[in-house]
Amino acid sequence: MATNGQRWWAATAALSVVVHLAVLYWPVIAVTGPVSWTDKVVHVLVFALPTYLVGRLVGRPLLVALAFAAHALVSELAQHLLLPGRSGDPWDVVADLAGVVLATGALVVRARSGRW
Repeated sequence: MATNGQRWWAATAALSVVVHLAVLYWPVIAVTGPVSWTDKVVHVLVFALPTYLVGRLVGRPLLVALAFAAHALVSELAQHLLLPGRSGDPWDVVADLAGVVLATGALVVRARSGRW
């Protein structure tokens, strides 16, 4: 039987994946901010958060990281080829992968500290 804490982590991970998919596949999204690279920060966060939460929930950070890393490439190709009003950007893939690497690093540190 799952504890309340486990249910909370599962719900949070699921919500982060839903937001992740919505941000990546919504027909048109214009990200503006105070600096020109705000879009890249959004990409880092939209990959880091679900990678961390799903990796923590599943307990297999490297497998989860590989899945999200593959999705970084697939999502940009899908945006470029299939979504009108969206375009694939190689620098978005770099930002996506940076988010995956940051989250995976945090998961590895957490696992090595024995706080898994």
